[in-house]
Amino acid sequence: MKKPRQIWALAGRLLLCGFLLLWIFNTIFANEGRLAWRQKGLSWEALPWLEQVKFAWSNGPQSLWNTLKLVDVPEFATSLIFMGLTLVLGAFRWRMVLEVQGLRLPLGRTLEISMIAQFFNAFLLGSTGGDLLKAYYAARETHHKKTEAVVTVLVDRLLGLFSMLLFACVMILPNWALVAAYERLSGLSLLVLAMLTGCSLLVGLAFWGGISQRFPKVRTWLRRLPKAATLERSLEACREFGKHRGFLLRSLALSMLLNVACVLQVMTIVSGLDLHIKPVVMFLVVPLVICISALPITPSGLGVRENLFVWILGVPLIHVDATKALSLSLLTYAGFLFWSVLGGVVYLTLRQSQHLDEVAREAESPAETIPS
Repeated sequence: MKKPRQIWALAGRLLLCGFLLLWIFNTIFANEGRLAWRQKGLSWEALPWLEQVKFAWSNGPQSLWNTLKLVDVPEFATSLIFMGLTLVLGAFRWRMVLEVQGLRLPLGRTLEISMIAQFFNAFLLGSTGGDLLKAYYAARETHHKKTEAVVTVLVDRLLGLFSMLLFACVMILPNWALVAAYERLSGLSLLVLAMLTGCSLLVGLAFWGGISQRFPKVRTWLRRLPKAATLERSLEACREFGKHRGFLLRSLALSMLLNVACVLQVMTIVSGLDLHIKPVVMFLVVPLVICISALPITPSGLGVRENLFVWILGVPLIHVDATKALSLSLLTYAGFLFWSVLGGVVYLTLRQSQHLDEVAREAESPAETIPS
């Protein structure tokens, strides 16, 4: 029989999962309800909050189901596989980052934590909010390198964003005629280019530094800040990535495979909806949408992503009507939500005893083996 503490922990997790799922579905249904209400020529904002909730939950589920029915089942199932592949590749990349810090986490455990992060990504701001939980689990996985473990999560996300921004900028070139023809695409491309510039600068400073060498007083100033010792240790941990020859190229190569899987996930839904969009165009549109919706504006980028798909795919040379563009976005998000729910199952069944502090003690043995 389970101990009372374990029962209460499981009950707390169930309550949290239920609340978060209720929240995200309410957000989705509210979006569907708002669209349906405005189609009647009425003002959604003028409707009292309680009436908005009632209308959303009475019309939202059916509207969402009607959207899901638009796509062919085999193509949608294939898109789920590609979405799952991005999670696996992401886990491999994080494991690569962990190894630089001397943290050899089993692939199964890495996937487990990544799945939990995927679950919370559905509810926190932007499309990277779950990394807060990932950092939390990473920190408590070790007794001697908590700071370094948290740094690996931040570096992994930084590499992922950097690679996607680079991917998007590269794909501007074969789509230059399309980008130059429309101000909205030019503006989004310039925004992504600016983000890439800033991200490149951040990667360079994090991995190789140089500021304190040119301006020695900066180091002295940093040491006066609160938690200066932790900040100093974090900077030293970041420098380790710059010292490992070939690490950046290997991580970028793996990230590019992940980026291609992201695009293929959306392209299979495009095929399932019988939309005629050139693949080269989707290899630009998808990264643009992912990069901008990653900004911490709404939970999981919901609303931002939908508007971007409608806005971009609505240009005359692509010419996808708003309804189908919205359906594409919602179906893409449905695949994300499918794996998020599976991540919730992992979160509920997570064994509390699986921590790297136990692994570290076993690693001190001559065999230095890590159990899964």
